[in-house]
Amino acid sequence: MTLPLQHHPYGEHDAVLPPGDVTRHDSAPIDLDTRLHLYRRQQEMRQFEKRAYDLFMQQLVKGTSHLSLGMEAIAAGFGVAMRADDYSFATYRGHAHTLARGVGMTPVLAELLGRANGLLGGKGGSMHLTSVEHGMMGSYAIIGAHLTIANGAAWSAQYRGSGQVTVCFFGDGTTNIGAFHEALNYAAVYRLPVVFVCENNLYMEYTVTSDITAVRRPAADRAAAYGMTPIEIDGNDADEVYQTAVAALARARSGAGPSLVEAVTYRHGGHSRADPGKYRPAAEVAAWQAYDPVAIYRGRLRRLGVDPAQLDRIDKEVADAVDEATEQASAGELPPPGSAMTELWADGGSSWRN
Repeated sequence: MTLPLQHHPYGEHDAVLPPGDVTRHDSAPIDLDTRLHLYRRQQEMRQFEKRAYDLFMQQLVKGTSHLSLGMEAIAAGFGVAMRADDYSFATYRGHAHTLARGVGMTPVLAELLGRANGLLGGKGGSMHLTSVEHGMMGSYAIIGAHLTIANGAAWSAQYRGSGQVTVCFFGDGTTNIGAFHEALNYAAVYRLPVVFVCENNLYMEYTVTSDITAVRRPAADRAAAYGMTPIEIDGNDADEVYQTAVAALARARSGAGPSLVEAVTYRHGGHSRADPGKYRPAAEVAAWQAYDPVAIYRGRLRRLGVDPAQLDRIDKEVADAVDEATEQASAGELPPPGSAMTELWADGGSSWRN
């Protein structure tokens, strides 16, 4: 996928514009039930993140938060394609990936609010969402740290012959971190059942990725160095993501080894809620907001003959679920101070053992 550039006057970097054809996957061999599932998942992520933003602006979210508004198709496409016992590893931008694995909205939202009924008892917050029960093996705040841990989970599955696959999501900034190269090399050498997914939203926090990366495609152009096929996809098209995920997961499950996928996308807002994102060209922001993954997918379903009333019902069901989760999360108690000293060590204690 080649993204067009729109040149700007001196002093402003080139805007990177999205691909223009929203119909190119209309005829993809994906059954309608799966497509409706993909649409519902994207709506859940979109409406959840909007609510999280509203609560943050009311100063109810404890700590910072990193939203996936505009990036929902990646988490949805892989989440729907994965097996229930597969493993997910995500960055601190992990709300959508957590929901994609079937974790309920209430415990995730309660965790953001720092409540005792949160996913981690209110102790992890937005950046550390984890639910081993759902195969969500953590959101990691240290850039690149989780790639090597993902290899460990994949090696465990390989050793046990379980057929499980690890999917490791990371941002474009991670591709310039040493752990990225170490993890890819290790996974390739041992043919681990792992799929690395670069969510390339074009910016390393506040810096345009192309300004400080030696290759045009930060992930795909490095795949060949580790014996992998370069895979670059439209990360705003859930059908393209889903089909890529199905193929990469099947490859890993068959013993053929790892894959590296670069999914090009765009975050609607800044890096975090403290970032207004003013460093991005206005034309670029407008073009990508118009190339919205949820709108793209709703339009596709309409072209395929789905009654808009059915889609409206899904939207309403999701909205009701978000409202219910907000009420339940807000009603949660604050964690007792003593809980800060629990679940710190393997034995459940709070002191080092001699």
